[in-house]
Amino acid sequence: MADKILVVEDEPVLQETLVYNLKHQGYEVDTANNGQAAIDKAKEINPDLILLDIMLPGLDGFDVCRILRKDMNVPILMLTARDDEIDRVVGLEVGADDYLTKPFSMRELIARVKALLRRVHSMQSLNTQEDATNIILQFNNLIIDETRHEVKIDDQPLDLKPKEYDLLLYLANHKGHVLSREKMLKDVWGWNYFGGSRTVDVHVRWLREKIEDNPADPVRIITIRSVGYRFEG
Repeated sequence: MADKILVVEDEPVLQETLVYNLKHQGYEVDTANNGQAAIDKAKEINPDLILLDIMLPGLDGFDVCRILRKDMNVPILMLTARDDEIDRVVGLEVGADDYLTKPFSMRELIARVKALLRRVHSMQSLNTQEDATNIILQFNNLIIDETRHEVKIDDQPLDLKPKEYDLLLYLANHKGHVLSREKMLKDVWGWNYFGGSRTVDVHVRWLREKIEDNPADPVRIITIRSVGYRFEG
């Protein structure tokens, strides 16, 4: 069955170009041209991936991403005409998985789409293999339930963004290892991800705010100067 992609773009020519090229790659494609329509369509069709323009009529792409993230874990690739770093950080904060600045080549966009979908299929395959096993990682009062995709501290669920969960699970599975920012970026976000080491630092900061008693003096995620981080649990 073909993967379903929702293209959210209000510029008719670009929307048509995206649809044509994605269908040519064998994907099933639906469209929306404003923020509210994007939310409604996403909930209706449950796509495997969303291409989301930031500058939309009504609700902008940041608002759409923030709203969808409350109920859906679908990969979101944001499209924008701006290349400001603040845009990138805000995009990460609301839950985007990747970020592409206009103008971009269709070859690059298709490569990003394929990379995101590969990670989704890989995770689905892993979940299927582990379906009958409840895998739990526990570090004192911090519990990571892989099967339920849930993290708790003192038995209270934490509200983690998808990439925060992915990063925490990765760190937990490499407890005691010193991990460089480059390795973490490659393994958690993938080779084709646009960001640099700042992406890792931002997500570590967010995680510390949620799992450390004192984020300013962390004891779970330790900074290794000039290298990266080490998870102590």
